[in-house]
Amino acid sequence: MVRKIGKEREITYLCFVLPALLLYVVFFIEPVVMGCYYSLTNWSGISANVKFVGFQNYAKLATDKVFLSALKFNGVYSLLLVVLIVALSLILSLCLNAEIRGRSFFRGAMFFPAVLSMLTVGMVFNEIFTRAIPNLGTLLGIEALQTNVLSNVDTAMYGVLFVNVWQGLAIPTVLLLAGLQTIPQEMYEAAELDGAGKLRQFFAITLPFLLPVLSVVLILTLKDGLTVFDYIKALTEGGPAGRTKSLTFNIYNLGFKELKFSYAITQAMVVTAIVVAVSYLQIRMVDRKKVY
Repeated sequence: MVRKIGKEREITYLCFVLPALLLYVVFFIEPVVMGCYYSLTNWSGISANVKFVGFQNYAKLATDKVFLSALKFNGVYSLLLVVLIVALSLILSLCLNAEIRGRSFFRGAMFFPAVLSMLTVGMVFNEIFTRAIPNLGTLLGIEALQTNVLSNVDTAMYGVLFVNVWQGLAIPTVLLLAGLQTIPQEMYEAAELDGAGKLRQFFAITLPFLLPVLSVVLILTLKDGLTVFDYIKALTEGGPAGRTKSLTFNIYNLGFKELKFSYAITQAMVVTAIVVAVSYLQIRMVDRKKVY
């Protein structure tokens, strides 16, 4: 009787898990496997003729100046994005966790950018950078504001980065705020009795408890930096002079404009490998330091 009940439970669990497992295989595993296959071919994305070329597409990446430039852009962009998002979201979460007047309002207002489409936000800021700020600079006679930051090769990336940070702060802040609220208050009280100041409490209590959440924030932000597309499409179209051409934007051009589908998939596989490798290393590092 007990064995029968156990078997029925296993069947019930399987019935609940199987649909999710099938969806995972169809929409994740199968595309990755097909991507690996097509990256080893010369498929254009349209033609029925598919020729196996081995690792020629991967070898070509080493001498592709456009790819190497995009890889460098994504590396610098991702580093700056991670530093800014982690630092600012941590500061914001600490402020929103404190006993301040209007805390509920500020929490709601802070989350507002997250509900907007990235493409919509990019188009709005495109108008701000292109028209509003230069016109304001002309009106006030401030020369520094009269230039469109998106048309300057030295500042275009920072314009895109500003928009990304503005919208990307919401989710990390919410995650860190939730993490802060799980820390036992008794630990802070005990630390105060032992004479520990606020800075000491932060490094000895707050930061260790937040490491698992910070790991998630780092991985999500890094993924956003390595796969940035919408902001670049709406703000700069990869310009000026290709200075903001990211890996994903380059993949989009190769696949849908130049019909070099297999080569585009090759670059996509490289981006995927980078994200997986860095995420794995980050998780391993955090697992060694987090508080259980």
